[in-house]
Amino acid sequence: MQELLKKFENKQPEITFEWSDSESEAEGWVVINSLRGGAAGGGTRMRKGLDKREVESLAKTMEVKFTVSGPAIGGAKSGINFDPNDPRKDEVLRRWYKAVIPLLKSYYGTGGDLNVDEIHEVIPITESYGLWHPQEGVVNGHYHATEPEKIRKIGQLRQGVSKVLEDPDFTPNGTKKYTVADMITGFGVAEAVKHYYTIWGGSIKGKRAVIQGWGNVGAAAACFLAVEGVKIVGIIDRDGGVINKEGYSLDEVRELFLNRNGNKLVAENQLSFEEINEKIWDLESEIFIPAASSRLITQDQAERMVNAGLEVISCGANVPFADPEIFFGPIGVWTDQRVSVIPDFIANCGMARVFAYLMTDNAEVTDKAIFTDVSKTIEKALLKVNSKNPGKVKLAESSFSIALAQLV
Repeated sequence: MQELLKKFENKQPEITFEWSDSESEAEGWVVINSLRGGAAGGGTRMRKGLDKREVESLAKTMEVKFTVSGPAIGGAKSGINFDPNDPRKDEVLRRWYKAVIPLLKSYYGTGGDLNVDEIHEVIPITESYGLWHPQEGVVNGHYHATEPEKIRKIGQLRQGVSKVLEDPDFTPNGTKKYTVADMITGFGVAEAVKHYYTIWGGSIKGKRAVIQGWGNVGAAAACFLAVEGVKIVGIIDRDGGVINKEGYSLDEVRELFLNRNGNKLVAENQLSFEEINEKIWDLESEIFIPAASSRLITQDQAERMVNAGLEVISCGANVPFADPEIFFGPIGVWTDQRVSVIPDFIANCGMARVFAYLMTDNAEVTDKAIFTDVSKTIEKALLKVNSKNPGKVKLAESSFSIALAQLV
């Protein structure tokens, strides 16, 4: 597996598009690892300090993810090195998308990612430049769709991704309306845990969970886990966090979801980041959901969680361990040898799967159909891993072996 991984990591990406903004310090890259199947896909992220290496590693991660979610295409990613809190963000995004529209028309499909919103930014901006949908490049490059097929597939994409959720099973209560794109990744991360206990044995009910990151992925995953009877005992966010050793009730978790300020945790008795960071890794818990930025989990944190009784990690963030390697460095390997690690390309494939599902012929565009399809996709991937490795450790290693056999 390590040999295959090295080979895949060290292969040069097929296409690297580099951009320097004419009116600000922003710079950006589209990295297309390969045009497997005639196209490539991967979201657009923005953060200060992002570099080409990060975009390249995420493009490779996407290629592995497509072995689970489908379609059988190459991995890609867009990254913009710019402060997303800067008031010029919208203008920068507009100039960025204007530059990359030819790729998006031909063979590259994108979506939202860290600090870039699918519904409110990617779709309206690309639409204003004449793109039918951010996945149009995949429809053209991979499916070679005829005009009627293209109209149908893009119609399903437009309707499905932005669909306002009506089924109470898939959205927290409250007056605010949420879309499929808001909830689906966190749903998949929680479903991965549910399927894990069903397949490998044990009951999810009454387990305790720690959540890292309170954006759409972490907060939604916490809600769906709470529905299954999981006790959320700790949440760590970028500015602080909360601990409740007895576990927050479903209503309290939903309240914390609804009270967010953007993607930030807002709670009474919130501890400072320093306080929460000191305490949370020693909390007794069986489930850990890393759902913040990439490469945050240190060796010390992993060891402390294992010592506190951790059983399973469902990776909501791409590449959550603080290793320099693209996929699987020493911290990831150490953790994988001690607890069940469900890798990102299975656990957080929800949005990629939604795109793939909505591009199938005559997809049923209902809340239940879309969410059930994601759940079944994750279950199928985990059953494959279990048939290769019924043990409770080295799940990530086994998952990579299955994926890389299709790519290298």
